[in-house]
Amino acid sequence: MLATLRFGVRELKPYINWLYFYHAWGVKGEGQKDLRHEAEELLDDWSRSGVYVLFRFRLLKANANDDSIYFVDNKCANIDSINETVNTLFPPIPLLRQQKNPYLCLSDFLPPIGLKPATIGVFVSTMPFMADDLLSLTLADRLAEAAAEKGHEHARKFFWKYAQDEDLTPMELFSERYIGKRPAIGYPSLPDHSVNFILSTILDFSSLGISLTENAAMIPHSTTSGLMISHPECRHFSVGTIGEDQLLDYSKRRGIDSLILRKYLDISS
Repeated sequence: MLATLRFGVRELKPYINWLYFYHAWGVKGEGQKDLRHEAEELLDDWSRSGVYVLFRFRLLKANANDDSIYFVDNKCANIDSINETVNTLFPPIPLLRQQKNPYLCLSDFLPPIGLKPATIGVFVSTMPFMADDLLSLTLADRLAEAAAEKGHEHARKFFWKYAQDEDLTPMELFSERYIGKRPAIGYPSLPDHSVNFILSTILDFSSLGISLTENAAMIPHSTTSGLMISHPECRHFSVGTIGEDQLLDYSKRRGIDSLILRKYLDISS
């Protein structure tokens, strides 16, 4: 299923993580009060002007095949091979694995090919607003993240429905007390920004006014994307440095030359 949610500034305010806002400014102590007051005034202006943020997500059935996520064709009755489970509408998502203990990969939190598939979510959150000063830019970034937080909550409770009884405060949400995780593109567990090209296909970025640069950066700037995983043991981790062996394997799975992939990844050669 595909859903697009539209959130106004007023309903997103409780979901803003101000700690990251202050960090972006490098402000501590008393300086935070004045900065917060200025930001609140801008938020009120935006609210009166009807500024909004979009959150789009798609829930899909998926299996893991080693270090890649394959989307399942729901019409398949028997799941016993890759060819029978691949949803030809969407390409698989290749992932990277740690090359030191505990050797984690995000695909570890999905059932392997041959078992009943699990539901996985892909998302993008964007503020279709071009900021022209630092305050507007940093605040717009926080609103895009706030929409991802609120949108993920809505998906868990009302669409995915695996957490219908969840009742968490904003601080508990920021601490990720919910079941599952929401690794974003660029996170240490999902470091390849070029995966945005795959997510764009799944979520139709262009219809939301989102474009990708040659280096897979998203425009508007205040945009974030990634995966939503419901496995209760899923956790954040850092892939870290990978070797030439994994780079070549990943290059084959991504269908991108390894020399090109190096500009998306911080890896050793």
